[in-house]
Amino acid sequence: MMSLPQAFGLAFSQLGDPAILRILGKSLGWTFLIFAGLGLLAYLGLDALVEWLEWSPVSGATAVLTVIIILLAGWLLFRFVALFVLQFFASDVVRAVEAKYYPNEASAARELGFREELVNGLQAVLRALALNLAALPFAIFLLFTGIGTALLFWGVNAFLLGRELQDMVWLRHRKDVAETAPLAGSNRFLLGGAVAGLLMLPLINLLAPVLGAASATHLVHRGRAVVA
Repeated sequence: MMSLPQAFGLAFSQLGDPAILRILGKSLGWTFLIFAGLGLLAYLGLDALVEWLEWSPVSGATAVLTVIIILLAGWLLFRFVALFVLQFFASDVVRAVEAKYYPNEASAARELGFREELVNGLQAVLRALALNLAALPFAIFLLFTGIGTALLFWGVNAFLLGRELQDMVWLRHRKDVAETAPLAGSNRFLLGGAVAGLLMLPLINLLAPVLGAASATHLVHRGRAVVA
């Protein structure tokens, strides 16, 4: 079975593929549009709050607060938004990888409809929010350890991302709902952990969702070949 470093190596080598570059551009564009929309809502909300409370803030204070809110939201929510957006382009990433490396499997794939992709995306985001909120009390308790909180959130998101990235590929090729997924729990966790780590790195986090989907494609197909 292909190792995780091999899968990421192949994913990195395909970043220059025009198909991958188009997907990357579209996913980044929508991600930034979502945050721009959140920024506009934050600004309008703060402006309305100031007017309702009849405050007289320093000129430009509302804009500064909006920027601070967006930076915090970007740090906290980027992985959720990026994962949600990628759901709509996951099939494109998978198709690009399969066209180059797995043409026979590509011809037998099932295309997911818009509604199914939307439902999958919303479920992924809700699962991520629910588990991260459930972990929050423990994270607060672990603050005194210095590193415990970061490790906890990394572990939670490694579990989430591993499952979602596998399903982006696996759902297109699964023959029956009872069919067992080709990746073992440990491999899914390692895949998710690697992507969760990349999402913490500035600039690299912009590439992480696409790299994760491409790597998952290699791992799932090589896993299916081993099982078969």
